[in-house]
Amino acid sequence: MKRTFTNEQRRAQIVTAAIETIAELGYAKASFARITERAGLSSPRMISYHFADKDDLVQQIATEVCTAGGEFVVDRMRDAETHLERLRAYLEANLEFLRDHPERIAALTEIGPHLRTATGEPHTSTTAQDFSVRTLADQLAEGQAAGEFRDFDTRAMAVLIRSAVDSAGRRLREDPDFVARAAEFDHDTYCWTVDDPADIALCDRAGVRFVATNAPARTRSHLAEPDLPRSGSVTQ
Repeated sequence: MKRTFTNEQRRAQIVTAAIETIAELGYAKASFARITERAGLSSPRMISYHFADKDDLVQQIATEVCTAGGEFVVDRMRDAETHLERLRAYLEANLEFLRDHPERIAALTEIGPHLRTATGEPHTSTTAQDFSVRTLADQLAEGQAAGEFRDFDTRAMAVLIRSAVDSAGRRLREDPDFVARAAEFDHDTYCWTVDDPADIALCDRAGVRFVATNAPARTRSHLAEPDLPRSGSVTQ
């Protein structure tokens, strides 16, 4: 299909509607019919005209969300004068993007288990992080070459940094009041990755704004339990 300005506008409209639908209903219930309704289109065939199938559509969602996140981070890092400032900007920008785009992140979490590599293999947490880890490792190596960072294995450090937010769930268990303290400074708390039902309930009771998970359907089901003691704060 020839790409024209009108076609690109339509594709963008469909992607936006798909993100909203998946974030609200989950991957399984986000049919072309539902997305068509959300986008205000006349027929699901209009989606099929622009995307070969649902896999093609969710791949485009992943590409656009990751691209937007990357551009946001790079833009925030642009004015940093030292490698330490660049690293700080990198971390802050990543967390701000998670905070400011809950629908995009919710949709990305939902479609994660259904994404495929170029060879058709399912994505794993390792393959999903590989590009981010490599680029961060390069950034750390530049800081070492400039004499700002000490000697360490840059890839191992990049993996640790990219995984740092995973510690939020453990921090909640050890100090559940820190969410409230963060709120005093007008900061929301985001946890990545929360899979255990007990941790999901803990995040919700503590007032966590958003959780990312490898089991979105189970998490959504757990949050919907009527007898769950919860604050209703977690974005499903």
